[in-house]
Amino acid sequence: MDRRKFLAAAPFAAVAGVGPSRDWLLNTLDQTPEPGPRVRLEDVTAVRNMFGTFQRMDVLQGGGSGRLVLAEYMNQHVYPLLRRSHEDVVRRALCEASAEQTYLLGWMAYDNGENSVAQRYLIQSLRLAEESRNAALGAHVLAGMADQATLLGHPDEGRRLAQAGRQGLAKATSPACEADLWCLEARALALLGDKTAATRAVVRSERAYERVDLDTEPEWAAFIDPAYLHGEHANTMRDLGDSEAAEEHAARSIEHARMQRRARRGAMSHAALAVSHLQRRDLDAAYSVGLRTLRLTGRVKSSRAVEAVQDLQRRMRPFGSHRLVADFDERARELVAAA
Repeated sequence: MDRRKFLAAAPFAAVAGVGPSRDWLLNTLDQTPEPGPRVRLEDVTAVRNMFGTFQRMDVLQGGGSGRLVLAEYMNQHVYPLLRRSHEDVVRRALCEASAEQTYLLGWMAYDNGENSVAQRYLIQSLRLAEESRNAALGAHVLAGMADQATLLGHPDEGRRLAQAGRQGLAKATSPACEADLWCLEARALALLGDKTAATRAVVRSERAYERVDLDTEPEWAAFIDPAYLHGEHANTMRDLGDSEAAEEHAARSIEHARMQRRARRGAMSHAALAVSHLQRRDLDAAYSVGLRTLRLTGRVKSSRAVEAVQDLQRRMRPFGSHRLVADFDERARELVAAA
């Protein structure tokens, strides 16, 4: 069986991989230091400088484009540093930098459809964030875990993880992370059918983002922005059946994504916009937007974008054998086959 398909099909479980991941990490952090020069803050700075490069690669090209390169960099360079000797301040800084990049590695795996692998990396990232004593970073990792849980069919678990992240922010300040956590709770609530609470969570997400000062936010929060948040709010409103609100949020996300040349986000928000047209029985408009979804999806290596295309295919089926449905289906099959 194809390895990627096997990993993508693996069921989500809140404890999956916790034991092996935790044991690996504790052995790494607590073992006797290996021979070699002590790790310096300059070494940590070098690791940090690589983060932005890999994060931009993920955002602009999709998780499948750079995951293996980042994994090689972490395994050959970053994780060995954790086994060397360091002063306490250097150790915390290194754990923080390692947590950031391990999270990104997990997110790339998630975007590439490797859900079990992604979950193990996120668990490792959470433990590293704990070791670094960076509460905001820990909350950010919990946001990623919440997103994965919800989209793998466990919105109840996604909601609990998002709430846990907000509790962690009681010890730190990151309005961008708070906006993300409210956004992700809204998505979970929408799938749980709680329209009032989901709508309230969207409002709280928007209010939190109004307090964002980009100069004080960490680098990992750079892409918790209007393109991302409005795209996720569009999905929330889509799941609530509010096509008008979904269209409004999707259009705002699309505009921001276009200015930033973010094809993955643009593809997913175009898909949400197309669904809002289908909910109003406007197949012509949905087909037109759907074609743009296909073009953008073809520019990135992202299983999430491909899944958005497949979801759009499913939602077009009630229109039967209409020529636009048949044409979109054929184009989508070609894209999926090439992915």
